Amino acid sequence: MSERKIKLIWDFKGPDAQRIAEHHAKHLEEYVALERLELKTVGHLQLSEVHSYAFLVVPENQMIKMRDALKPHRAEIFIA
Repeated sequence: MSERKIKLIWDFKGPDAQRIAEHHAKHLEEYVALERLELKTVGHLQLSEVHSYAFLVVPENQMIKMRDALKPHRAEIFIA
């Protein structure tokens, strides 16, 4: 059985939420590359016209380290 994955989430609200979430996801991708992490699931999702979020999926054993370094707003168990 493979290790659980955790989706770290940064919420953005308001009329520019989608644009900001897209931009934040780019910074997350840059962080993954800079730190040479083997994380592949980074992205953004629009929930409504005024609520979007950026996310990074990490193995559960790296969640505390990533949480402390990146300060996400919330997290959830990732189900592919």
